[in-house]
Amino acid sequence: MPLIDGADLRTFLFQLSLLMITALLLGRLTQRIGLTPIVGELCAGVLWGPSVLGAISPAAAARIFPPDAAAFHMVEAVGQVGVLLLVGLTGAHIDLSLVRRRGSTVAKVSIGGLILPAALGVGIGLLVPASLIPDTTERNTFALFLAVAMAVSAIPVIAKTLTDLRMVHRNVGQIILCSVTIDDIVGWATLSVVSAMATTGVRFGNVLLSVGSIIGVFLVALLLRPPMRGLLRRADRADGPDGSATTIGVVVVAVLTAAALTQAAKLEAVFGAFVCGMVLGNSGVLAHHRLAPLRATVLAFLAPLFFSLAGLRMDLTALADPVVVVTGLVVLTAAIVGKFAGAYLGARWSRMSHWEGLALGAGMNARGVIEVIIAMVGLRLGVLSVEIYTVIILVAIVTSLMAPPLLRHTMARVEQTAEEDLRAQTFDGRPMARNTDPAGG
Repeated sequence: MPLIDGADLRTFLFQLSLLMITALLLGRLTQRIGLTPIVGELCAGVLWGPSVLGAISPAAAARIFPPDAAAFHMVEAVGQVGVLLLVGLTGAHIDLSLVRRRGSTVAKVSIGGLILPAALGVGIGLLVPASLIPDTTERNTFALFLAVAMAVSAIPVIAKTLTDLRMVHRNVGQIILCSVTIDDIVGWATLSVVSAMATTGVRFGNVLLSVGSIIGVFLVALLLRPPMRGLLRRADRADGPDGSATTIGVVVVAVLTAAALTQAAKLEAVFGAFVCGMVLGNSGVLAHHRLAPLRATVLAFLAPLFFSLAGLRMDLTALADPVVVVTGLVVLTAAIVGKFAGAYLGARWSRMSHWEGLALGAGMNARGVIEVIIAMVGLRLGVLSVEIYTVIILVAIVTSLMAPPLLRHTMARVEQTAEEDLRAQTFDGRPMARNTDPAGG
């Protein structure tokens, strides 16, 4: 007897192909018009989901993507592997030594950018109409989950934006990356606690156990650094000067194993993948160039599939409900203002200039891929309703689209220093175009 029914296999391959070709085409199209590919990839799912096809022909949508079919669960499983590898690769590019070097300023900016939007998220979560909260979810858990979603930023989106604008080696750019790193580490850890609360209930013992588990994950990560270093050295020697298969195999197995272990500890799998990525990336022996084939596979195949699945879960027809529209506008406004104001206050506390503070707020506002992942976790756990899930995805898109023009506008008014020019020249051999007029003239 075959392990997979023939009909299920056919449906799985058809769904996979349909989502992939739509995601790639729309991702390329949005990139051509100056938007991030994630917008097109999300739109691919929107087209085949309840927002478009489901609204036009519910029967056709149910035939193509039957939600309870085994084939669709297989597509979701492939998407989950993709997001774990994406988060692991993101963690591998976090420079913890940079965080330590920028110490005080980074701490103040990250605290401001974390606490204010999180506080607003809790406040909104406690006031959201009960009709938008799943019956099985306690309001306190929902409020905390919304706080996490509003507090995080998207390292991949921000890094890509800073690179495209040639600002990654500006002082503000480096502080943005360091501050976002801390915010996201705290965000993933808090997500694991809130996820545990959603599955086991809000009890002091359970929360304490989750916090203890998170501390345990970091302690185990520290203990595993030496053996992982040795494993990566062996993989590097096995690959030779031009190979990469062994290193990629070690990284993939390590990330997926870490994800499985944190899931078994009743924490979120993405948290384990993120911490594992940080351990590998900061081991001092990981040859990042060897991961290029893995990165290409994740970005070209697995990540677009995951984002198209995220779009498939959206129901934009819910925005026809005035209650959902008002709630969405409130959440979006609070997310933008909270992150902007928090980062700005942290910058001014560190005696940075007005325009530097605004630039920090603009850069850290991009939620992008990370918020999409958190929204998918919330929907899977039953913490978020489809309506609130749709609102959070829209926040991710809008804030990511806002970041590039706002950064360009604010940084035009921040004078470039000789140190920044030297840093840029060291990186790519070309001096940055000097802007010595803080007024942008």
